[in-house]
Amino acid sequence: MNILYSTYATATGGRNGKVKSETGALDVEVRSPESLGGPKGDYLNPEILFAGGYAACFDSALNLVIKNKKIKTGTTSTTAHVKLGKSEDGAFGLSVTLEVKVPGVDQQTAEQLVASAHKVCPYSNATRGNIEVELLIKTGEDEGA
Repeated sequence: MNILYSTYATATGGRNGKVKSETGALDVEVRSPESLGGPKGDYLNPEILFAGGYAACFDSALNLVIKNKKIKTGTTSTTAHVKLGKSEDGAFGLSVTLEVKVPGVDQQTAEQLVASAHKVCPYSNATRGNIEVELLIKTGEDEGA
C-alpha cells in the first residue's frame, strides 16, 4: 500500500482516561457511557469517536464518487449509528448503521452512489467482514424534501 497520510493518537486510562492526537488537535477526556457503569453526563467515549470518524470518512468517499461520476446532487450527509454489544461468550463487538442522505437524485442512483462509496471508504474496507454494517439510503424525497 502506498501510504498517503499517517497519524497517531494515544489513550491513557482506557475508557476512563484521555485521548490525545499527535498534533494535539484532539485532546479529550473519555468516559464509559452510563450504560456501562460510567458517570452520568455527556462525555465522549470510543464509540462516539469511531462514529464521527466513520461518518466523516464515508461522506467524503461518497462526495468523491459523486464528483468522479459527474452527478449533480444536493448536500449529502452521513450519520453513523455505532452499537456496542456483548456476545454469549462474553466478547464485545460493534455494529454500525450508516444513514446516508443523497438529495437531488432518485433512489436507484442514490443506492448506486452509496454502494460505490462503500467500496472506496477506508473505514468500510477496514470493517468489511469484521462487523455488521447496514446501509440506510435516503434521497430527501422520503422526507418530502
